[in-house]
Amino acid sequence: MPGSIPVRIVDALLGWKSWRSRSVTRGSDTSVDWRRLRGVSGNRLQIGGGSIVHANIIFENQGGEVRIGDRSYLGLSTLICFRNIAIGDDVLVSWGATIVDHDSHSLEWDLRRSDVRDWARNRKDWTHVPSAPIVIGDKAWIGFNVTILKGVTIGEGAVVAACSVVTRDVPPRALVAGNPARIIRMLDAEDRIQPSQ
Repeated sequence: MPGSIPVRIVDALLGWKSWRSRSVTRGSDTSVDWRRLRGVSGNRLQIGGGSIVHANIIFENQGGEVRIGDRSYLGLSTLICFRNIAIGDDVLVSWGATIVDHDSHSLEWDLRRSDVRDWARNRKDWTHVPSAPIVIGDKAWIGFNVTILKGVTIGEGAVVAACSVVTRDVPPRALVAGNPARIIRMLDAEDRIQPSQ
């Protein structure tokens, strides 16, 4: 690709803080859009080998961890991590997906009344904001514009259809769709592509 070297140089320049932070580890043959990483210092981003990560990865506070396995692809989506997001091996995440491990604000007005004022001062009180880890199992496929909310585990080989909102766990090898996402059917051997003869 003729423009790939200049693009990589610009990417490294825009993402130099993340690149130099020592908070990011990656396996061999892994491609990362460094300019899309935010708040990496004081957190941990671990990416396995052979993966492609074009996603915006935003750490909300210190002590968060995002783990991405081997041979996984994250398109232009957004991961917002307060504490823990884990994505397995051979996972596909399409563009426009949002994966967030917290509620951003308290449900109680009195506990969120100062949020905007605090943001203006570069502060955030997380003590009353619910959060829970997200786990996406190996071989899962997350369609475009999917939203995955806190505390969800998506089982191995599961498929989440485009534009779904996932609010509860998805069993392994399930096809889910909708808002909230519901099981459409279980995937089986017939769903595998048979080699042509």
